[in-house]
Amino acid sequence: MTTLREEIAGATASLAEVGCESPRLDAELLLAHVLGTDRAGLVMRGDEEAGPDDRTRYLALLTRRAKREPVAYILGRRAFRHLTLAVDPRVLIPRPETELLVEVGLELPVGRRVADVGTGSGAVALALKQERPDLHVIGVDVSPGALSVARMNSQRLRLDVEFLQGDLLAGIECDAVLANLPYVAEDELLPPEVAQYEPRLALLGGRDGLDVVRRLIEQTAERPGIELVALEIGHTQAAAAAALLEEVGFTAVERRRDLAGQERVVVGRR
Repeated sequence: MTTLREEIAGATASLAEVGCESPRLDAELLLAHVLGTDRAGLVMRGDEEAGPDDRTRYLALLTRRAKREPVAYILGRRAFRHLTLAVDPRVLIPRPETELLVEVGLELPVGRRVADVGTGSGAVALALKQERPDLHVIGVDVSPGALSVARMNSQRLRLDVEFLQGDLLAGIECDAVLANLPYVAEDELLPPEVAQYEPRLALLGGRDGLDVVRRLIEQTAERPGIELVALEIGHTQAAAAAALLEEVGFTAVERRRDLAGQERVVVGRR
């Protein structure tokens, strides 16, 4: 029999060998899941031996990870701000940079009607509603599968967000738009975790990655009542997205950086 500490060391080496970016973290998260504990609990129990059933379950999860399936899909959950969200391959895995959209939404005046366009798992909409219950929040997505996940999260978290199926802003009345739309260029190389497992509909945005972003911005041009638009974009797209917003009349345009210093959200105000 091997100890939990030895199991983690072996798993870390195996995952590193196949190119996983954070092999030790992945190994620990998967073992903690099997044992029903957290990473701190693993440290406390490091000298315990792994039971045969636990070891079998752990090896099965490691096999999936070695094929580059994302840990969030294996575990079926992802932390986002103050929430734990259910996720599966019908939705993108929420990223830390997407929290910038929530931060923009927190700055809105009381009682505004906000559309989270491309809501996916509902991460932005639900986090915003939790932190600003005065806002009327709508989550919109073209994917029925994504909306099923978002509604499940809404019900479990008991957060009153309206989720609608639709193409961008079609039929939606709102004061502000927060959007994490497909922005990956069609020829961009992606890590296996993204390319093989995450939904392409939520990723690919045409030749330069901005096809869907352009359509959304064009729709806002026809809605003078929309006072704010915040767009998550790729780290090389901020200048282009800012110019698109300025072209349709957003005079106060700013770019916000993520924790890595990359310009990842462009905000336009009227």
